[in-house]
Amino acid sequence: MHCDPDDDMTAAEQLAGHNPHAAAEAFSAIARDRRVDDETRLSAAEQLAAVDPHAAAPACQAIACDSEVGDEVRLSAAEALAAADPGAAAPACQAIACDGQVGDEVRLSAAELLAATDPGAAAPACEAIARDETVGDQVRLSTAVLMPAHTP
Repeated sequence: MHCDPDDDMTAAEQLAGHNPHAAAEAFSAIARDRRVDDETRLSAAEQLAAVDPHAAAPACQAIACDSEVGDEVRLSAAEALAAADPGAAAPACQAIACDGQVGDEVRLSAAELLAATDPGAAAPACEAIARDETVGDQVRLSTAVLMPAHTP
């Protein structure tokens, strides 16, 4: 039997009004399913945050830490995670900021988000970017400037 993520999203959206718990489970399953396209996973996590903010954190973390997910989607998931549970955002931001396969600007944005949510955890991420010679000079400089302000 073929399972279509769009059909699953539609069903979860319909459940939200009648059975929020079942909708949250469905959105969580979609958000964590690596076979589902990135944008649908992110949409499911965002819908999950509306139905059950506490349950959204693990779903957002799964997306943000998945190196197979596109850079911007990973960052969006980290931002949603920071909004839902700021304390849980640090590992996701760290994963993005320290991933050399992620674009420079997205890495910088993740480091900035990390500095805003958990200043003590920002230094290693900032240092990783600042020392990465493949990163553009302006981003490295921006990260280096950010680092002292948040070093414990």
